[in-house]
Amino acid sequence: MIVWLLFLSFIEIHAQQKSATATYLDSLGYVNVAEKDSSILVSLMYARDDNFMGRCLYDDLREAYLHKDAIDPLLKAQQILRAKHPDYRLIIFDAARPMHIQQQMWNAVKGTRQQNYVSNPAHGGGLHNYGLAVDISIVNAKGDTIPMGTKVDHLGREAHTDYTAISSEALQNRRLLISVMREAGFRSLPSEWWHFNLVSRNVARVRYKVIP
Repeated sequence: MIVWLLFLSFIEIHAQQKSATATYLDSLGYVNVAEKDSSILVSLMYARDDNFMGRCLYDDLREAYLHKDAIDPLLKAQQILRAKHPDYRLIIFDAARPMHIQQQMWNAVKGTRQQNYVSNPAHGGGLHNYGLAVDISIVNAKGDTIPMGTKVDHLGREAHTDYTAISSEALQNRRLLISVMREAGFRSLPSEWWHFNLVSRNVARVRYKVIP
């Protein structure tokens, strides 16, 4: 009885600690990746200021959420990667992104060369805004990201998936990540080696709803 009460208390405290944004995504039916597979690491880049925006956009969100349709493919990707390299794990840098955050991004890059890398909310946004995209990389047994030629969130030609003027190690690592994610059912984005969509934008707009 005491153990059971302690367990209930832990659950209650955990629920109380959940942020407003996490609670909001829960209410919409989106799934916290960590609750399905805690071996997938999460380090949201927009919860910090070391991103292309130079500031934190997620005031209270630290968890990676995805639409329920994207969860199983992501878990499959982790399994495929671990089968190929037991010491490797996936790390998520961004997942579901509410549209009001997307608007902040667009406002910051509108009229600059960087706007080509940010989906315009007026045109329906991108797959992050449906919880159907993930920004992701690979970490080794020490928890360090393996070389990919650029940092995640690098907006430039060097981050394109067909760019080959990088080290052979980084090129091999990119190919590994892309092959794993594609085998699991995701589509790679040509301009960002770390970005993967579950479906096309047209399919998303017909079958799914954006996150306000």
